[in-house]
Amino acid sequence: MNGVLLTEKIIRIATRRSPLALWQAEHVAERLERTFPGCRTELVKMTTQGDKILDAPLAKIGGKGLFVKELEQGMLEGLADIAVHSMKDVPVEFPEGLHLAAILIREDPTDAFVSNHYATLHDLPANARIGTSSLRRQCQIKELYPEAEILSLRGNVNTRLSKLDSGEYDAIILASAGLKRLGMAERITQCLDTSVSLPAIGQGAIGIECRIDDPEINEMLSALHDSETGLCVAAERAMNARLSGGCQVPIAGFATMQGEQLFMRGLVGSPDGSVIYRAERTDSVDSAEAIGKMIAEDLLAQGADEILQALFH
Repeated sequence: MNGVLLTEKIIRIATRRSPLALWQAEHVAERLERTFPGCRTELVKMTTQGDKILDAPLAKIGGKGLFVKELEQGMLEGLADIAVHSMKDVPVEFPEGLHLAAILIREDPTDAFVSNHYATLHDLPANARIGTSSLRRQCQIKELYPEAEILSLRGNVNTRLSKLDSGEYDAIILASAGLKRLGMAERITQCLDTSVSLPAIGQGAIGIECRIDDPEINEMLSALHDSETGLCVAAERAMNARLSGGCQVPIAGFATMQGEQLFMRGLVGSPDGSVIYRAERTDSVDSAEAIGKMIAEDLLAQGADEILQALFH
């Protein structure tokens, strides 16, 4: 296709209504219109189940697919051509007829420590009130600071920051990528090293889903795909698939490329941080998915399945 469309094409993009989701959808729209001069885009704004239920931790209301199901339904019904997601929200399985067509280059994958009174995570008092909606972040923080009080934190980025600013928390933990994309990088007090807080599967990466039987759309999206990010996220998702993990369980996995090698770390922890299993592996980039599966097998052999089973029942 070489970036040229002979006739004008309108691509309808399904997106959630949150400021971050809209930023991501607009970013994809701009990339498509720039790459294909004959292309126009329209945003199809939808409200998902995860957006509606704000008074309960996601893990309790069935984390898998809470932020993508309605968008997928929109594509299957022909209301939209593509859907834009944060990769950490995308379940392992796709509905019949849909697939992941592209993953964009990854933004900062780290977790951000945000506080108005403490310069680093290390500076917090032992019994600090820390806000996060993620069991993954919770288990890693509780391992380091067992006396910390972890409080549920839901809502979009602006809502979470306003709760911090009103004094409900001593600090909150968010994804660095979201704050940077929304032009709020100055709110990041400290980017947590991945050795302190291992990121979520796919954190910082944007994925584009579409119908399998739409060759023109698939070809256009392939022009936006970043192969390095794609390989890293494939390894992470392979680990998640073997563990049958959703986006709201205490599972972390993060892969990076080191030349022709792919290095990945994974962990599974109990929500209270009392038990955390870790595994890592380096191998050829050609073995990306195998690396993820091997890390999952290592974690299962250590006892991770007992932690996960306890959460699902």
